[in-house]
Amino acid sequence: MSSTVSNRQVRLAKRPEGAATRDNWKFTTEPVGEPAEGGVVVKTLSLSLDPAMRGWMNEGKSYIPPVEIGAVMRAGGIGRVVASRNPAFAVGDTVYGTLGVQEYILIPQEDIKRNGLVKIDLRAGTITQWLNVLGMPGMTGYFGLMDIGEPQPGETVVVSGAAGAVGQTVGQLAKIKGCRAIGIAGGQAKCDWVVNELGFDACIDYKAGPSAVRDGLKAHCPKGIDIYFDNVGGEILDAALARLARGARIIICGAISQYNNANSAPAQGPKNYLSLLVNRARMQGMVVFDYADRYHVAVAEMAGYLKDGRMKSREDVVEGLDTFPEALNRLFSGQNFGKLVLKVADA
Repeated sequence: MSSTVSNRQVRLAKRPEGAATRDNWKFTTEPVGEPAEGGVVVKTLSLSLDPAMRGWMNEGKSYIPPVEIGAVMRAGGIGRVVASRNPAFAVGDTVYGTLGVQEYILIPQEDIKRNGLVKIDLRAGTITQWLNVLGMPGMTGYFGLMDIGEPQPGETVVVSGAAGAVGQTVGQLAKIKGCRAIGIAGGQAKCDWVVNELGFDACIDYKAGPSAVRDGLKAHCPKGIDIYFDNVGGEILDAALARLARGARIIICGAISQYNNANSAPAQGPKNYLSLLVNRARMQGMVVFDYADRYHVAVAEMAGYLKDGRMKSREDVVEGLDTFPEALNRLFSGQNFGKLVLKVADA
């Protein structure tokens, strides 16, 4: 490819206080360049927009270093190799990796592993499915439920953010493993989809009133919650803690209700944590990157479920790199319906 090809990028201009706005981003253009020995150039096709991205914008210690001011915003995505001096990747290969919010990425040989660049097989799933059930959200749901939740047939699994990327995988996988699946989502349309299309046993609309979650959990979990997969934190986590069964397992995956706290206010902690003691329950945090060496196991299993129809995958696709600032905020307003994907270029 020509070294004169321009690369449009979205860089972090300043750290946000509360919700990010367009002012937090800087759009830049620079030449792509040619790969050195062992390197590749990848053209971005679609990017995964995830709640975790809001945390990566904050300064401070976390499970992964923050995005530096002036750096291209971190994002996982699907792309196509357009130049290669690496025998493991051929021009035309479809790949997944940390591509960043940009049209192209030049990855030197020494960064290929760090960027998690791997070839993917589009026969196993579509590009958007590789960013959903077969991608990081699906891996999060799979290993959080299976390794930490340890589901047993007949148990009751509750998942918040049920219509989102992680939640839809958790609930469907729970059903496949013989459990009852109860979702919590925002709005009747999402709840209807979770029950009628994904096969959950019930779904609670947290927007239906101040006591909707508490009353819904009481009605749908008469024997308590065996596994609670938490994507939202805050008051919904407290409501779930109040309904635990003996020996319950709680997976702390995320706390989207807390990510845009103004002036970097601390996240609201659980008030009902003594329920863990009373019910001999276990609460454990999880970060999907810890399971990277086993992704292939989960991909193979869930690709089979997609093929035989036992699992469905819904994506909400927004088009155009220019729309990134507003598209990302759809996650925090609940506007997205399914896994949020930013399409950058045609396949």
